[in-house]
Amino acid sequence: MPAFFLPRAADADQAERLYEALAEFAGCEPAPRAERIAAVVFDHDGARWTAAVGEELTGTRTTRQLRRGEVLEHTVELTSPTRVLAIYPGTPCTVVTDAAPITGAQSEWANPFTATPSEVTLFDRA
Repeated sequence: MPAFFLPRAADADQAERLYEALAEFAGCEPAPRAERIAAVVFDHDGARWTAAVGEELTGTRTTRQLRRGEVLEHTVELTSPTRVLAIYPGTPCTVVTDAAPITGAQSEWANPFTATPSEVTLFDRA
């Protein structure tokens, strides 16, 4: 488990202030330290995506085709230049990125967006 951080925060105090400000932007409550999410894996539009704080969104899409009695699988790697700034717990969880309106960057993802994770990685509790 990684130690808690937020991209663009110069120190721990700034990270805390930014975490609270991004929660307000997203319309959710900041999580206690023991519940802060570092990464989630979720399904969206037939693909499996990973959102990890500080990283770009990445995913895979696997298709299966029956050909001459054999099942052929084809996996495509997916990427998005959208960088994850924070993830807030809930059902579903809320993901805040660096896309508009936070910056002028355009994205195919709403900001913030919600996702129902199949896997969750928490930050270290220390």
